[in-house]
Amino acid sequence: MTEHIIDPGLLERHNSERMTELERDYDALGERLDRRGIPIDVIKEKVAAFAVAIPSWGVGTGGTRFARFPGPGEPRDIFDKLQDCAAVHQLTRATPTVSLHIPWDKADPGRLKEEAGRFGLGFDAMNSNTFQDHPGNARSYKFGSLSHTDAATRRQAIDHNIECIEIGKEIGSKALTVWLADGSNFPGQSNFTKAFERYLASMREVYAALPDDWRVFTEHKIYEPAFYSTVVQDWGTNYIIARELGEKAFCLVDLGHHAPTVNIEMIVARLIQFGKLGGFHFNDSKYGDDDLDAGSVDPYRLFLVFNELVDAEHRGVPGFAPAHMLDQSHNVSDPIESLMLSATEVQRAYAQALLVDRAVLDASQDANDALMATQTLKEAFRTDVEPILMMARIKAGGAADPLAAYRECGYRRKVAEERPAVAGAGGGIV
Repeated sequence: MTEHIIDPGLLERHNSERMTELERDYDALGERLDRRGIPIDVIKEKVAAFAVAIPSWGVGTGGTRFARFPGPGEPRDIFDKLQDCAAVHQLTRATPTVSLHIPWDKADPGRLKEEAGRFGLGFDAMNSNTFQDHPGNARSYKFGSLSHTDAATRRQAIDHNIECIEIGKEIGSKALTVWLADGSNFPGQSNFTKAFERYLASMREVYAALPDDWRVFTEHKIYEPAFYSTVVQDWGTNYIIARELGEKAFCLVDLGHHAPTVNIEMIVARLIQFGKLGGFHFNDSKYGDDDLDAGSVDPYRLFLVFNELVDAEHRGVPGFAPAHMLDQSHNVSDPIESLMLSATEVQRAYAQALLVDRAVLDASQDANDALMATQTLKEAFRTDVEPILMMARIKAGGAADPLAAYRECGYRRKVAEERPAVAGAGGGIV
């Protein structure tokens, strides 16, 4: 039996207080959508089935390169993190899996499965960490990891990724995400070709360790912490990697890992077209890799990404099964609140994309009717789908308004009393 973090009685009261008005709003929206030939209950069922994974590190307070300001009730270990993740899922019913980061979350696999199972949680992709030096490491990653000039350092990084696979096998994960900070800060510091050759050779060893039913997601990033060159710097390089490694290798798209003017939705379309879209790290950005809450700056871009995903779903693209995960740094907000709102924003973008009239859009594109095509997208984006999201949550046992229910239940105050306060620490995004 699933253990509840939030009192189910509180959620029942919370939802019943809102049900009369919600049913009215839902019926009114249903009438509007029916005139467009869209059955609202079908959209609700699809939204209810959509899920996004929580990053274990996301329930802690983030920071900048300059400072970090811990909040009350900071999780002390992975087991506290799982409790916080359980609170997010109970209220949103949209986040049933957790993505672990090793060695930050390293613990007995049996206990990890047991604790997650208590709350009805599973595990998503494993994340390796070769961008930091860890206690016990014989070699430093200061000048790289999987692409390091030193063979022993590369061996250490390869073995770490294989260890992540082995842990994941024991807890039920089915994927490994690899992001590395390898690159250079000065012209001439690194030989671009040799560094990439070393990276590919290392990743081939990691790939060979994957179980048959696993996937590996490689993640590109334009810059940071390498500010002159990055080994896996863009989606084209990422695509080359996936093609070079094999059929179990896919590209992961982090919405913050691009220059501000890059057309991310077109990248998504290209990767879908050639069968190499692995999944997403959802967040938002204004200037760079800001790791802001999903949909907080540019919700229309998030919608446009989902327009491509729904288009692929609509066309029945073979093997189309992208993984979805949040990846954010919560510097000034309660991380649980931010994760809940981000999960609902991702669902909102999906719901809006489901409302796009594909027949009208296709005809407008074929006729080169630019304004009708863009207006077809705008009509879906401007539709207030909140009643659909609320009804989907209630049906699944969540809260109509997760933020209001969370603040009412006092979870943060409770864990702040149980967990020792964390002193201010140095900089660091995570």
